[in-house]
Amino acid sequence: MADPLYYVDRSDLREGRLAEVRSAMRDLAAFVEANEPRLLAYRFFVDEPGATMTLLAVHPDSASLEFHLELGGPRFRAFAELIRMRSIDLYGRPSPAAVARLRQKAEMLGGGTVTVHSPEAGFGRLRPPDQVK
Repeated sequence: MADPLYYVDRSDLREGRLAEVRSAMRDLAAFVEANEPRLLAYRFFVDEPGATMTLLAVHPDSASLEFHLELGGPRFRAFAELIRMRSIDLYGRPSPAAVARLRQKAEMLGGGTVTVHSPEAGFGRLRPPDQVK
């Protein structure tokens, strides 16, 4: 089994758009939950001042991330007027195609950086739903 990919992105919320961002987050999370059964975790967070949004996702493999980017691409555009992407950090071994798509996403949402962090040591106990016994 491939190692999971841990995805974290951070964005600044545009002034006065917090309510719209929260609505868009709920809509996107519901869509992803209904259409991406392999995704292990998908959570949005907003900091206490309501100025920064963070998304945390755990994909079982690079194919899951690529599927997410393909399926969700049109829906990500809804955030373009609401946020300015600051950064995408990906922990694991994504495919070159996934990294290229992430760079396109970051550019579309404000030009944030994309950084890939290679695993060096550790372990995980996360399992895709179809592998839980």
